[in-house]
Amino acid sequence: MITVYHYMTVAAILFAMGTYGVLTRRNAIVIFMCIELMLNSVNLTFIALSSHLQNMDGQVFVLFVMAVAAAEAGVGLALMIAFYRNRDSIDVDDINLMKL
Repeated sequence: MITVYHYMTVAAILFAMGTYGVLTRRNAIVIFMCIELMLNSVNLTFIALSSHLQNMDGQVFVLFVMAVAAAEAGVGLALMIAFYRNRDSIDVDDINLMKL
């Protein structure tokens, strides 16, 4: 029998993997993918607790998180394309050069 604790454990592992990826990677696309992984783990938590508590509030929050994630992906990818056109790289360390 799969309980809410199993879902919470999977969500915690996914969030930890996303956090590790954000903190250790240099490629901007990989960092955005890790942020999306973290957002999906939060969505899993909301859905699991919503189902466990027999309340629809968590599922409503998931819709808002998905909308924010879609906007973040669109704006983030547009910024990366613009940065790649100027510098021919999407390395996070090169973004500091945009101040010049």
